[in-house]
Amino acid sequence: MKIKEIVSALERFAPLPLQDGFDNAGLQIGLTEAEATGALLCLDVTETVIDEAITLGYNLIISHHPLIFKGYKSITGKDYVERCILKAIKNDIVVYSAHTNLDNATGGVNYKIAEKIGLKNIRFLSEKEDSLLKLVTFVPYAQAEEVRQALFDAGCGCIGNYDSCSYTLEGEGTFRAKEGTNPFCGTIGELHHEPEVRIETILPVFKKSAATKALIEAHPYEEPAFDFYPLKNSWAQAGAGIIGELEEPETELDFLKRIKKTFEVGCIKHNKLSGRLIERVALCGGAGAFLIPQAIAHNADIFITGEIRYHEYFGHENDLLLAEIGHYESEQYTKEIFYSIIQDLFPNFAIQLSKVNTNPIKYL
Repeated sequence: MKIKEIVSALERFAPLPLQDGFDNAGLQIGLTEAEATGALLCLDVTETVIDEAITLGYNLIISHHPLIFKGYKSITGKDYVERCILKAIKNDIVVYSAHTNLDNATGGVNYKIAEKIGLKNIRFLSEKEDSLLKLVTFVPYAQAEEVRQALFDAGCGCIGNYDSCSYTLEGEGTFRAKEGTNPFCGTIGELHHEPEVRIETILPVFKKSAATKALIEAHPYEEPAFDFYPLKNSWAQAGAGIIGELEEPETELDFLKRIKKTFEVGCIKHNKLSGRLIERVALCGGAGAFLIPQAIAHNADIFITGEIRYHEYFGHENDLLLAEIGHYESEQYTKEIFYSIIQDLFPNFAIQLSKVNTNPIKYL
């Protein structure tokens, strides 16, 4: 099995266009045409992690955090990133990262955190904006279902937990074929009236090219008419953070103690306890303090994340409990997502969770 098959599986689960603008998710190092000997799953790529892959005889490392965030004019081994690049290349190891695309995907990092906490009724805390298009096209009656199905197969028509969503309106189209054309119907030089179906459907922006290709291939006209309209609707199938509810309310202290144990946190930072019961929980793995306003707007009792800056704690005592559990600690179970994706599709492939604790922060 080639490495590109594993990469393709990861990107079907968490498409690269879902990543935030600052990010550099995707292939970091190497050639994916190589045969895969095994995959080591980790949160961060370090020299010790690469050594672990070498010892195992694996030529693929899959990480959550990208090894490379910036451009390099030279690679001389002056820092740990450059040394990792050199060591990976020297040992023919491919490095692939799924970062904020996995954060923003359904079933991704924040879903895994919610699973560990035991939340129900989970949904995105901040749904993605400016990510949807409406596609409208016009098709002769007899070919309408074929074109519609081609669009669905290309990823159109998904709304919430429904797929194959579209709207149909019957009407009449007109056109005049000029010299040099090969019209599907009508006569060159004569105005033609054709009973047609108007098909409307919805799609993510990043699937526009695939939808266009599918439409052109399935449509009987050599010049099909179609339009894409940007939508202001938020996209409920992708976004930042999660909000959900506990099965039973817990006291603030009991809940914090449970979180501390579940995520093996050396020290939980939090704002003042107010005696509220914890039932509605908002969370975001990693550096998620930017979602505090959304957590308050959703009436969350607590917001859990990996990093909160000093001044971000002020002024929220009456709004909700803030809990900072550490960046590494909040995202450590991401490796389990990688494992499930690969194991489900390639049950006989060698995969292992890294045993290296890459957390650079230590606690007394």
